[in-house]
Amino acid sequence: MTVLCVRFQLPPMYEAALPGLLGLLEEFTPVVEALPPDGALADLRGAERYFGRDAVELASMIRVRALALHGVDCVIGAGPGPMLARMALQGARPGLTHSVPGEPDAVAGFLAGRPVTALPGVGAATARTLDEYGLDTLGRVAAAPLSTLQRLVGAKAGRELHEKANGVDRGRVVPNAVSQSLAEERPFDRDELDPDRHRRALLSAAGGLGSRLRSLGKVCRTLTLTVRYAESSSTTRSRTLAEPTAHSAALTGAAYALYEALGLQRARVRALALRAEGLGSAEQASHQLTFDPVDEKVRRIEEVADRARARFGPRAVMPGTLAA
Repeated sequence: MTVLCVRFQLPPMYEAALPGLLGLLEEFTPVVEALPPDGALADLRGAERYFGRDAVELASMIRVRALALHGVDCVIGAGPGPMLARMALQGARPGLTHSVPGEPDAVAGFLAGRPVTALPGVGAATARTLDEYGLDTLGRVAAAPLSTLQRLVGAKAGRELHEKANGVDRGRVVPNAVSQSLAEERPFDRDELDPDRHRRALLSAAGGLGSRLRSLGKVCRTLTLTVRYAESSSTTRSRTLAEPTAHSAALTGAAYALYEALGLQRARVRALALRAEGLGSAEQASHQLTFDPVDEKVRRIEEVADRARARFGPRAVMPGTLAA
C-alpha cells in the first residue's frame, strides 16, 4: 500500500485549517494532493522506505500528530493507488485505518461484492444502465466481456470501467495547492430523509455562498455539491456554470440540478455542503444580457437585500421558505 486518502474531521466552516493539515502530510511526503474542503491524497512510496514503516503505521502517526498539533481527528483509507485508497476511505472510521492490500487476489476480493456506484466517477445513470443487464456488482462487471461494457456505456467509458472493476488503478497523486474557494455547509440535527428539507438546506447554502461572493466582489465558475450520509460516507459532484456568477438564483438552480442528478431515494443525509470554485473578479466577469425584466428585478432586489443584511444581520432578509 502506497497511497493514503485522508479526510479530516473539520467542523463546518472551518476549512481554513486545511492548508495547515496539508503541511502536516507534507512532513511525510512531498506528493500531496488537496481534496477540498477537508481531504487529501498522499503518495507514500518514498516515505515507506525513508521511515521504515508501512502505510498503515504512517497513517497512525499522521492521525496522532493531527490530534496533537491541530486538535483534529481524521479517517484514513489506504490502498495501492488513489482509486482504491478513496474506496477504502468509505469503510474507514476514526482511530482505524481501512486498508486494501496490494495483492491482486486481495484487491479482487475487496471489489467483488461492492456496487458499481462505489467506483469513483460512476454515477447513478451508468449504474442504472448496468443494473438493467444484471451487472449490479463490481465482481460481475469485472467478469463481463469488455465488448459488452463498451456497447452499454461507450468505448472509452467501457474500457475504463472494465479496468477499474478489475482493480487496475491508473490514477496518480498530483501535488497541488488548496484551490481558492468558498464553502457553505448545512448539517442536520438528525439524519434527514426528507427531500424537501434537503432542498431547503441547499437554498440556504446557495444564498449564503452568493452573499459572500458578492461581498468579496467575486464570481465562481464551478459549483460542487457534497452529500454526507449517516454511515459517514459521502458523494461529491461538480458542475461548471454557464457563466461565472455570484447570483444566488443561479447558484441555487445549479445546486438543485446537482442534487436531482444524484437520484437519492430514502437517503439518510447528515449534511449538505456547497463549494464555489474557480473564483474570479466580478469586475472582469462577463454577463449574458437576457433582456428579461424579471431577471433584472431579481438582481436589484438581491442588491437591496445584501445591504439590509450587512446592516441588520444575516437573517434580516431571507426567502420565505427558510423563514418558517
